[in-house]
Amino acid sequence: MAKTLKEVYGKYLDEFAKISHAAEKIDETEIYEEANMETRKYLTLITKDNVLPGSHINNIENFKEFYDAIVTGGKSGVVMMDHYSNMDLPCFLHLLENHGEEWARDFSKRIVAIAGMKLNEADPIVRALTGSFTRVVIYPTRSLNSFYEKDVSDEEKEAERLRARKINFAAMRAMDGCKKRGQIILVFPSGTRYRPGNPDTKRGLREIDSYLRIFDLLLPVSINGNVLRLNPENPENMVMDLVTPDVVTLTAGKMIECKPFRNKILETVPEGHPDPKQVTVDAVMKVLEDLHEEEN
Repeated sequence: MAKTLKEVYGKYLDEFAKISHAAEKIDETEIYEEANMETRKYLTLITKDNVLPGSHINNIENFKEFYDAIVTGGKSGVVMMDHYSNMDLPCFLHLLENHGEEWARDFSKRIVAIAGMKLNEADPIVRALTGSFTRVVIYPTRSLNSFYEKDVSDEEKEAERLRARKINFAAMRAMDGCKKRGQIILVFPSGTRYRPGNPDTKRGLREIDSYLRIFDLLLPVSINGNVLRLNPENPENMVMDLVTPDVVTLTAGKMIECKPFRNKILETVPEGHPDPKQVTVDAVMKVLEDLHEEEN
């Protein structure tokens, strides 16, 4: 039977919490955070332990074309990736870093992940794990809706709404800075890991539509293989996820020009449709699902 992350790597997790410097509480001044390379080295060891021989990247030429368009072509780019595991990002970076070509290593260094603020505001170990990567922190709509469902006053709801607005406005400014520096944003458009039997966790968040408006190019990437699986007995606690060494495969589709893609989808939306943004996001998720199925 698979053991939990805490059982297998408890000695590392203790170190994580001690050397973390990620912000415990997010506001509009704590949005862009550089990777903590001290915690990253432990996470790299965990990744190497569990990504098995045979792991590889499909369609590496699509990664290279996207990279060249950003680094030499001056375009802005976002990677959108399906999400099955809390180790998806480490595995993504690991496979690029070890592909064997300098451009691929540089690609991995340019990645800036979009992270929900609860990863910072959770327990110290999760915060330290999250802090191992350069990221822009956002306040997801899903988290705000969860706050509204609590037994809180209208004044508290309004205060939280304003907090979310400030955080997300600052996040947009931070992403603009990333674009100017030639960094590459990576986002999981579902906003959460896919949970078997719960199709809602595989539905893209409607705010992903804004990424199609502000970026030039989109690289869709699917991942197969899962080295850290959801623990059905404790699904909300990352350190209780189950360690499962596996062969991991990344599959990249052809890069997409964001605005033409978005406009083409919107042209198919009937007049009076209640949520055109969700239609564009659903189209992105269909691209990712098709990539995922190619490798199964």
